[in-house]
Amino acid sequence: MAVRPGLWPAILGIVLVSWLRGSGAQQSATVASPVPGGSPDLLPHFLVEPEDVYIVKNKPVLLVCKAVPATQIFFKCNGEWVRQVDHVIERSTDGSSGLPTMEVRINVSRQQVEKVFGLEEYWCQCVAWSSSGTTKSQKAYIRIAYLRKNFEQEPLAKEVSLEQGIVLPCRPPEGIPPAEVEWLRNEDLVDPSLDPNVYITREHSLVVRQARLADTANYTCVAKNIVARRRSASAAVVVYVDGSWSPWSKWSACGLDCTHWRSRECSDPAPRNGGEECRGADLDTRNCTSDLCMHTASGPEDVALYIGLVAVAVCLILLLLVLVLIYCRKKEGLDSDVADSSILTSGFQPVSIKPNKADSPHLLTIQPDLSTTTTTYQGSLCPRQDGPSPKFQLSNGHLLSPLGGGRHTLHHSSPTSEAEDFVSRLSTQNYFRSLPRGTSNMAYGTFNFLGGRLMIPNTGISLLIPPDAIPRGKIYEIYLTLHKPEDVRLPLAGCQTLLSPIVSCGPPGVLLTRPVILAMDHCGEPSPDSWSLHLKKQSCEGSWEDVLHLGEESPSNLYYCQLEAGACYVFTEQLGRFALVGEALSVAATKRLKLLLFAPVACTSLEYNIRVYCLHDTHDALKEVVQLEKQLGGQLIQEPRVLHFKDSYHNLRLSIHDVPSSLWKSKLLVSYQEIPFYHIWNGTQQYLHCTFTLERINPSTSDLACKVWVWQVEGDGQSFSINFNITKDTRFAELLALESEGGVPALVGPSAFKIPFLIRQKIITSLDPPCSRGADWRTLAQKLHLDSHLSFFASKPSPTAMILNLWEARHFPNGNLGQLAAAVAGLGQPDAGLFTVSEAEC
Repeated sequence: MAVRPGLWPAILGIVLVSWLRGSGAQQSATVASPVPGGSPDLLPHFLVEPEDVYIVKNKPVLLVCKAVPATQIFFKCNGEWVRQVDHVIERSTDGSSGLPTMEVRINVSRQQVEKVFGLEEYWCQCVAWSSSGTTKSQKAYIRIAYLRKNFEQEPLAKEVSLEQGIVLPCRPPEGIPPAEVEWLRNEDLVDPSLDPNVYITREHSLVVRQARLADTANYTCVAKNIVARRRSASAAVVVYVDGSWSPWSKWSACGLDCTHWRSRECSDPAPRNGGEECRGADLDTRNCTSDLCMHTASGPEDVALYIGLVAVAVCLILLLLVLVLIYCRKKEGLDSDVADSSILTSGFQPVSIKPNKADSPHLLTIQPDLSTTTTTYQGSLCPRQDGPSPKFQLSNGHLLSPLGGGRHTLHHSSPTSEAEDFVSRLSTQNYFRSLPRGTSNMAYGTFNFLGGRLMIPNTGISLLIPPDAIPRGKIYEIYLTLHKPEDVRLPLAGCQTLLSPIVSCGPPGVLLTRPVILAMDHCGEPSPDSWSLHLKKQSCEGSWEDVLHLGEESPSNLYYCQLEAGACYVFTEQLGRFALVGEALSVAATKRLKLLLFAPVACTSLEYNIRVYCLHDTHDALKEVVQLEKQLGGQLIQEPRVLHFKDSYHNLRLSIHDVPSSLWKSKLLVSYQEIPFYHIWNGTQQYLHCTFTLERINPSTSDLACKVWVWQVEGDGQSFSINFNITKDTRFAELLALESEGGVPALVGPSAFKIPFLIRQKIITSLDPPCSRGADWRTLAQKLHLDSHLSFFASKPSPTAMILNLWEARHFPNGNLGQLAAAVAGLGQPDAGLFTVSEAEC
């Protein structure tokens, strides 16, 4: 039966209303096709569309739609139809066209928005019907407005000199909509349009181009949005003026004592606001020339004076000579105490540093091999160290005792037995006072020209000391330390973030003739378009300096870096404290976060806590959390996952779902928990986590099934499906079992290297000279995918040695010698058979 076109809108409206009433608006709507024979000109046209709106506190918001011609209008929110009873409808007729007009309004409450959480925001749109078909309005997003109380970064008090620039940073509290920022100077609004010497950056920092005395004031950062207004702590800025001398006055007339004088004043300018006083004397006195001096020393009193002065000078000289002789005798006695006969019977042993005499606590000595001579390393470990320079007595002896058949026996140190003593000895030096007092994050050993390796187990941190990096005849005791970020102040500016652990190797100031290689993990996703990466090194004065901009390395630079997906390898000839820092160039810059879920091994109460950790995807961060959870009695309950965290200023959210209400009750009072963006992006805060507390309805309940969501707003997200028995299930504990196994922290001599020493020397001798057929070190670098560093390798005395050193650093202890042998043998050298490497030759 044919239906007249005029009946189509009524039929569609009746069907839609009947469906909405019957289904409770639980299904998704489908967009109607234009009615056959209908005019496209009569499709609904919206006069008013819903717009984005914020919910302030608990007040519901009103959304309005108005369309012409329209016979029906309904709202759809997050894909579901709003019930008919929730619509307020007004019908009218358009005065100019006579077409039917409809206006519809709905209220959206805070509770409705809070029910929808996850990776999608709450939105609504209108769908209008006419005789010709349907039209959808734009989407309107409804967000809950808020402004947190705590500033992400507050301005700090400063003292600056006159005409120096001032930068007062301010990161307002997180809020929706984002807070607007203004600055107060002594409670008066700072208006950059009225003062060209002041401006406010996009990051809300207040900048004073050239400080004036009038800029001395208390500065406050104010953040506000539609919800609230927040004030930061005030920062006192003092602009000071250092004093400067006026010109000298003219010389006075010559006096009776054959002297004349001149003076000056600290008034050009005078010190103000705590500025420094002028340095030096304000009065200068000199002897007059013979022509000006009218007074002669001819009296008996003058002669007696001169004789007395000469006698005093002679006595002082004699006293100085006596002191020098006493010092020399003490030094000879000190040197005679260095010998230790145990060296003759025990071979090479770990170096022992100890105060030699009670009256010389600053003097540190090392037991030498009596079969060799002793040299002295003397000088400050840091260029500007106060007090007397520390001394180290170093042996010239070899680390290997020759045995028959050209084989060698190696004695290497065992740091665990002497670690606490070693740390206590290092703590006597000013530079070492920030070293950790434990031993789990530290390794040390004694090395000579044969080289070796230091490793901090389960952290991915190691230090490779290649052969001949230490000059022949020298023996160094070298340490490797992992620092906690809260123990070392690493200033980060702007969008900078810490990507690696903070690692020290030392002592600083020792002479190295070849670069050592420091290996450490990082959590960045390297991309030249997204990141600007810098290697930072701390000076002995405590300040941090950029010593290398990755991607802009120069072969002549003291530092070089091989950056890989999860690790970096730093070539350096100067030991010290290092960290890898990244600065985001775009919102595409991401850091890898490792997500771990822990819960108690044994649950004796009704409450059960699930701890979700969000940490850098590095071995050292994982080690710290595993050790912490062992102390807390926790176990891993899900396989760890990686989340890519963007530089988008959006927080990380965590929520728990699908908790069976008949067995468990969640004690979380809000829909989700949050970790602020800057707490994660800064990279200096450890153990970032959220805890979800569940309560058993029945004490006998042991099965738990639920979901945990972790996501960055408008970013990446991960979902964990938990289904296990809290009293029996330990299957995920095995995933971290390997993390409890550690290697030997110190390896000395050939045992520290995968490539046998003699074969290494053959490879170097054969590949270092240029070859017309291309069978030299350049081809080896290409085969090992290191050809991007050819200029750096070429700048070194032995390019092949640099390539093999990097291979050792990257592949120890699980490197495949067979693959390296194949790469070397494939170069086409006539004597390539000499390079065949087998495990038996190690």
